[in-house]
Amino acid sequence: MTTLEAGQTAKIKRPTARFMLSHPAHIIAQGFGSGLSPIMPGTAGTLFAWLAYDVLMMRWPAVFSPLYWGIIIVLGFVLGVWVCDKTGRDLGVSDHGSMVWDEIIAFWLVLVFVSPADFKTQCWAFLWFRIFDMSKPPPIGYFDRHLKGGFGVMWDDIVAAFYSLLVFALWHAI
Repeated sequence: MTTLEAGQTAKIKRPTARFMLSHPAHIIAQGFGSGLSPIMPGTAGTLFAWLAYDVLMMRWPAVFSPLYWGIIIVLGFVLGVWVCDKTGRDLGVSDHGSMVWDEIIAFWLVLVFVSPADFKTQCWAFLWFRIFDMSKPPPIGYFDRHLKGGFGVMWDDIVAAFYSLLVFALWHAI
């Protein structure tokens, strides 16, 4: 979903592959093309994150330890602040719906904490993350409205990941 602030006009309403390939920041921010999905790009980006995580874990489980994932997530968050800021400025919308790097990093965070997990558990993780990311309960909605630029794009999804992990913690406590 393209979110326009008061007085903000999108330079590009529906980005294309040509736009994405015009700068390395766009490729990353738009989730290597998953954010170009014409329907529910945030969900497409989260599905890309899930697929990438599972493929990497199946192929190189010894390499992709929780510590390694932690490093990837922290560096991915920092990189995401820059790529989402650059891409948002180029699109004319600070948090354009096609930018899904925030979903990718945040969902990797969820998967690291619920792993090792079977398919059913990963499905629940996906569902809860998408519910919190789309519905934006407090304070996620507050952060989404008030934190701008790349940091704001990235931060509200990290909070959605935290909420998802909180659901799992409560589930396991019961």
